[in-house]
Amino acid sequence: MRQSDSRKRKNRRAGNSHDSAQNRQKFRPLSLTLTILSQKHARRVGLLAVPSRAGFKGGGRLLFQRSEHGFGHGGLTLTLDARHALSVEREGWLGRLDRLVAWASGIDWVPDLGANVGSIEWFRGLFTCTLLCLVPILMLPELRPLPVAVPAQAGPEAWEETRAQTFAPAAWGGDTGKRMAATDAVVALANAPERPTLDLTASLGQGDGFARVLERAGVGQQEAQQVASLVSGATSLGELKPGTQIKLTLGRRTSRNVARPLDFMTFRARLDLGLVLKREGAGLTLQRIPIAVDRTPLRIQGLVGDSLYRSARAAGVPARAVEAYIRAIASRVSLGRDVSSDAQFDLIVEHAKAATGETETGGLLYAGLYRGARKTQLLQWNVGGRSDWYEASGVGQVRGAAFARPVAYARISSGFGMRFHPLLGYTRLHRGVDYAAPYGAPIRAVSDGFVSNAGWAGGYGNQVRLSHANQLGSSYSHMSRIVVSPGARVLQGQVIGYVGSTGLSTGPHLHFEVYRSGQILNPASVSFASTSLLSGRELAQFREKLAALLRLPVNGSEGAGQSGAPDKF
Repeated sequence: MRQSDSRKRKNRRAGNSHDSAQNRQKFRPLSLTLTILSQKHARRVGLLAVPSRAGFKGGGRLLFQRSEHGFGHGGLTLTLDARHALSVEREGWLGRLDRLVAWASGIDWVPDLGANVGSIEWFRGLFTCTLLCLVPILMLPELRPLPVAVPAQAGPEAWEETRAQTFAPAAWGGDTGKRMAATDAVVALANAPERPTLDLTASLGQGDGFARVLERAGVGQQEAQQVASLVSGATSLGELKPGTQIKLTLGRRTSRNVARPLDFMTFRARLDLGLVLKREGAGLTLQRIPIAVDRTPLRIQGLVGDSLYRSARAAGVPARAVEAYIRAIASRVSLGRDVSSDAQFDLIVEHAKAATGETETGGLLYAGLYRGARKTQLLQWNVGGRSDWYEASGVGQVRGAAFARPVAYARISSGFGMRFHPLLGYTRLHRGVDYAAPYGAPIRAVSDGFVSNAGWAGGYGNQVRLSHANQLGSSYSHMSRIVVSPGARVLQGQVIGYVGSTGLSTGPHLHFEVYRSGQILNPASVSFASTSLLSGRELAQFREKLAALLRLPVNGSEGAGQSGAPDKF
């Protein structure tokens, strides 16, 4: 065994020394299949190089295997070809270039820019994206306009010839196309004929003047003033509603340099009055046409259902009347808690129906809500110049509250009591309540009363003092502007001035004080609530009107005011 191994090694060394440098370049890798029939562990397998022209004889690097015999038998098949050959690393700058390429190919140059924002990989991808966008821009070729020949501008004759072959809209005069020269049969007219009369309709705009409307329609200024004077004798021009339609007929004029005369005019001045103006001889006459109007109030009833507002509107109640009804009922009943879907609403509104068919709907007169045996009946009644909602028993609306706020949505910055004065620098009684509010916010009276004083009041600045019922009084200080005068009567909620910072004040606010018989009181402890009660003859008149309204049929009466109906205006 040892002799055979030594003999093999000698032959291997002899074969290797026999090869020269030129012969080594002739060898190429050859694919072989080796089958090992009996072994336990394969230690190393090399490549076998065989001459391209010769066989296995004659030397070359041989495939060898080192094995250790042991227990067991097994088989192994290996297949080697040129693809399994290891690459040889180049030297010099080519080797460095290979390593640089290998390093660059191992880097992800286009990562997802939606992930890992702010990381090194993200900035690398941003750099790649920016570079890919800049390179095409930098390589963009220069754009230059192509030189072309500019056609010469067409002359007047060529332009007219071109226009003759086009179609122009009638609004532009329709003056295209070829025209023939006039012959002897054509007679030129000195003046184009005019229509003998013109029928027009003018509309009165918001804030518009009656005479101005006629002038725009073509009536002369002097005649328009004359017509306005005639109409003002029959009705007030200020009562004419915007949108009133005025029908005019203008007659023939003697010259083109003067306005056409007004021959006829008619319009609806009021629901119960129509006016007709005619030319008789050299003057104008105005005719009044009275129109019969039925002014019976309109009564509408219905179920509340899912929505009181929508149900009332579906029943035909005007939107403003529904809003007034909800405000009146809400002062007595909680609409969200006490009103169910089977409750019944009852409204009576002002209503006028003309004989010509036109109708007008006014304000709300009566508001009723029936919830089984419980009834809420409210009638609007005027007492002392104030219109309030009164119950059927004659009890009026409760006004005021336990502590009324003279400035809406204001914040209390300082309450009643002892405090350190920010300007005087010592502690003293704060005689009222301070409301921090924006400069210029409206200040309202907390209750009805009379203005006892309005003007400058030293450290209080601009001040208004009001005298109320039950020997109560209130003052409003540091105002920027006062809008009432001494002796004037004010109503609850009426604006009497605006928030400011006059007098001893550190900023815009309202200083509010309350008195009783001249003694200062804490405003939070005073109630300005008041309820008016009807009595005597006034209560009797109130109940008589309420009974008359409740006798009205639902949805009004039919056939009233139909006789003698003139034509519609």
